[in-house]
Amino acid sequence: MLSNIIILAEATSALTTPWNLSVGMIMITANLFSFILGYFAIQKTGAGPELPLPQLASKKKFGLPELLATASFGHIIGAGIILGLSNAGLL
Repeated sequence: MLSNIIILAEATSALTTPWNLSVGMIMITANLFSFILGYFAIQKTGAGPELPLPQLASKKKFGLPELLATASFGHIIGAGIILGLSNAGLL
C-alpha cells in the first residue's frame, strides 16, 4: 500500500530544469532583492551577534539573525520563481 502511494507521488512531481547560469542568476537576484528589502524593512536590528564585515555609515546594524532571515526569504522567493518559470516552460 505504501509503495503505491510513493509511486503516485513520484509520478505527479514537477520536473524542473537542471542548474544552469539562468537558474543561478535568478537565485542571486532574488537573494539580493531580499537583502535590500530586509535591510530597510527590519526595524529591530542588532539583537544577535554581528557579522565580521564593515558596517555601512548608518547606525543600523545588520547582524547574523538578519542575514539568515533575509537569505532564507531570498531562497524561498528564488525557488518559487525558478519553479514557476520552469513549469511555464520559460526556463
